[in-house]
Amino acid sequence: MSFVDTLRLWDEAVTFADRQDFSEALRIFLSIQQPNSKIYFSIGCLHLLNQDFDAAEKAFDCSIRKDEHLAVAFFQRGITFYKKQRYEESLGDFHRAFKALRGNQLIDYKALGLRYILYASEVLHNKALLEAQLGNWEKAQENLVKALDYKIEAKLNIIDKALQSTLKQKLFKLVEFPSKVLFKPNKHYVAELEKKDYLGKAKVVASVIPQDEFSGFAPLQPQVEDGPICPREPEVLRALEGEPHTVLFEFVPETSDELAVVPGNVVFVLQKDSDNWASVVFNERRGLVPYNYLEPLEISVASRQNTGRTPPPSREPPTRPQRKQGLTPSENSCANTQQKEPQSDNLCTVKVHFTFSFSVSVPHGSTYAVLIEKISKKIKLPPTAITLSLTSEPSEQSEISANTEMEHVWSRASGGRITLWCKAQEETDGKQKTIQLVALHSYESSNPEDLNFSQGDTITLLSRVNQDWLEGQCNENTGIFPASFVEEVPVNEE
Repeated sequence: MSFVDTLRLWDEAVTFADRQDFSEALRIFLSIQQPNSKIYFSIGCLHLLNQDFDAAEKAFDCSIRKDEHLAVAFFQRGITFYKKQRYEESLGDFHRAFKALRGNQLIDYKALGLRYILYASEVLHNKALLEAQLGNWEKAQENLVKALDYKIEAKLNIIDKALQSTLKQKLFKLVEFPSKVLFKPNKHYVAELEKKDYLGKAKVVASVIPQDEFSGFAPLQPQVEDGPICPREPEVLRALEGEPHTVLFEFVPETSDELAVVPGNVVFVLQKDSDNWASVVFNERRGLVPYNYLEPLEISVASRQNTGRTPPPSREPPTRPQRKQGLTPSENSCANTQQKEPQSDNLCTVKVHFTFSFSVSVPHGSTYAVLIEKISKKIKLPPTAITLSLTSEPSEQSEISANTEMEHVWSRASGGRITLWCKAQEETDGKQKTIQLVALHSYESSNPEDLNFSQGDTITLLSRVNQDWLEGQCNENTGIFPASFVEEVPVNEE
């Protein structure tokens, strides 16, 4: 039986005893499987009240076994033995009760849940009665004289009367324990038996639409409860990037650059592609979602006058649109931007690794002059100060110049994309001043634009995004990473 169940039954039994229903109180006490010394003491008192001395003796025996320093239990068992006319055993228990007092005048059991004070003078009084019962009148008188040293004002009367009786060799009355007084459980523990709801009831605290049933988590969209009919549009909504859309159907991603959404989610469309795929933001994550799974959502002040929200349609979701092979959300966005330019359809995306990474669009098969002019405008350096290369380390075979056959260069393009490396003239003419970093901690991220590395890896710094993030290259991979994860290693100049 658990402590809580024991505490509940103990409190219930004491309640019945307070109502004078001692039989029901005893029944509940006896149903407790593993009683403590206080409960055994209460059971003994109820048996003693019913004049069942044998059962009372067993209960007080169990109470003493549980707590051998419980003086009041010895006192009660001594009274039980006296009523069974086992005077020598009774005398022994009163002696043990006096010894458990340890020289104190009294013990107040109120702190333990029993409204009773056991006085040393009363214990010696009962010892004297037992000595007199056994015919030892001198020892009886000695105990009473000793009781005078422990007496208090209120107990002076009974000691004086007992002394007068011993002088006449007459027996006197036994001091008894009030059997209706029982040990009670700690009231603070009993108060904790009531169940409390610490969590409370959940409610919507932030949503794009008033009275929303809330089916997901969207970026910072506060909503004031019981606000005005036409509230002012929150500033945070104006700052959100992209157009808000509601998800109509559940979408399960099949590739790492796709995003999982469920009906009712609010996503922000950054770019819509011609192949019916949209680059969206949801829960601060970017990914691709079929655009025919979405529905535009108005979040202007005028739309907030609507009293409710139209539930998602129950029709079957449309078929999954075909993806253009190899496009990521960022590249997909770039490709769509190119389509808006009034150029020919034969455009090629050139990704350039400089001190930072960027991309430009030129017609496939363009001359060296067209390509170098496009790149020089991007990095704001003259064409003569720029060296292009097909590899990260320039060589005679990989370097691109005005004499290079551009057909060989464009033959390396795949899927309308090609990657080149660019270096400024001051870097290629002299010694290359490269900043090397060493990883203090391992960094792993699921974002495709991040650079993953392990502790101790060497990273080449490409650019500083801001004071907290850097762009670098490690193990032939390029991406951004936190600046606090690395430290700079000075390069030894020859």
